Amino acid sequence: MHTKETFSELISSKLKLIRTEQGLSQEELCTLVGISKKTLIQIEKRRLNANWTTTVAICALFNQSPYLQSLIGDQPIEFIRLVAHTDPSLATKTLGGHVWWTTIEHQGKYRIQQNMVSQHYRILDHDDFRWFSTFDRDEAFRKLIELRTTQDEQGDTKKWRNESLRQYVALMGDAPPSTSTTSIGSTVLPAELDE
Repeated sequence: MHTKETFSELISSKLKLIRTEQGLSQEELCTLVGISKKTLIQIEKRRLNANWTTTVAICALFNQSPYLQSLIGDQPIEFIRLVAHTDPSLATKTLGGHVWWTTIEHQGKYRIQQNMVSQHYRILDHDDFRWFSTFDRDEAFRKLIELRTTQDEQGDTKKWRNESLRQYVALMGDAPPSTSTTSIGSTVLPAELDE
């Protein structure tokens, strides 16, 4: 299981490489991250691991670093959220995972991808929004089924509502008063049916 401590240890072990890749002196990195030079030297000599705040700052500041991406994948901030157990189910736009990700399952408008570097999983929709991330394969598949079921239920509800409105219009000749309407010829239809 990935924890804050193991992730901080990983970043700490490669901090000097990340710093030199960025062309920064120790003083410049200390100023950017907000740690003392003594602490940075201890981290770079592997006598101390960076704390969680420093680890997050490194990933946020250098999220485009090729070296950092080779360690944990193309989206260091997503990885931080996953490790920190913040709400990973908030849909956020991604690039679709064409480089660091392999699609392992596709159901409806959702797909599960696995990161080739960190091996964690995420669920994207057909517009490349991320709905869920986890290290647990079974949990990813359970969430995919849950999302798919919710999608199907919402689709069924919309179909039922539209059919009910069509029947109402057929019987009454007009849309219910609380529904906005659209005219087509001499027939007035609820605007929802016009979608």
